Amino acid sequence: MDQLKKRQGNYGIDAPIVVRNLSLIGVGFLLLGVTAIFIFPRQLQWLGIAIGVVCVISFLVVAAEALYMIWSSKIGKLRERERLLDLVMLRGDEKVLDIGCGRGLVLNAAAHKLTTGKAVGIDIWNKQDQSGNDPDATRRNSLIEGVAERVEIVNGDARSMPFADNEFDVVVSSLAIHNIPSSEERYRALSEIMRVLKTGGRFAVLDFQFIREYGQVFERLGAVHVRIVGQHWLIFPPVRIVTGWKMPPLSSLEMIQYPHSDS
Repeated sequence: MDQLKKRQGNYGIDAPIVVRNLSLIGVGFLLLGVTAIFIFPRQLQWLGIAIGVVCVISFLVVAAEALYMIWSSKIGKLRERERLLDLVMLRGDEKVLDIGCGRGLVLNAAAHKLTTGKAVGIDIWNKQDQSGNDPDATRRNSLIEGVAERVEIVNGDARSMPFADNEFDVVVSSLAIHNIPSSEERYRALSEIMRVLKTGGRFAVLDFQFIREYGQVFERLGAVHVRIVGQHWLIFPPVRIVTGWKMPPLSSLEMIQYPHSDS
């Protein structure tokens, strides 16, 4: 918990349009419910009360979803990123790639765990995916958290990344790949992960959609020890993580150390 308090970056609200729409729908339900209670004549007052109760309940449900999404953006995802990074077992000397880094939530957390290594973030910075999504915000967060010297930011598409083959020891991605609209294009993005990952490198992809698809694609691309971890409810909608290696671990010791808990 102390580690989380030290990290002061502002990582925005995920899916801000969804949060806004839920809020507007909730207000609409509330207004409709209050109106229904008073609009019906006395002989049909029971109907107005019934409609009002249904609308108020609907308001509470929608408002709870919006608040849950805000909580998961501000608190839950900070805790979930630690689980994601624990799965790739950073030593400190790796070159790490964060695909869809946004404002740097996972990118900066990875950089905190590095000593001689480097964390590289790539994104197209779509503001529909995250409020205030901008490379300047990412740089600012890296400076605030004191990791700017270990962070590099690249503007680019996950489906065609400007990196050499076998360049990274670790590749991570959080809540990004699902934004790619078709399975064929998601396949391209996952293929890019395998291309830029070194032999013996490991990956972890966190998302709330298409996780089984990701696992199947990674296996088809030759990844080993592929497994799916979760579901985890610290983020809403709840998420799972697919992890694996580009090739088998280099020694039996590494296999023993590979975490197997799905908690």
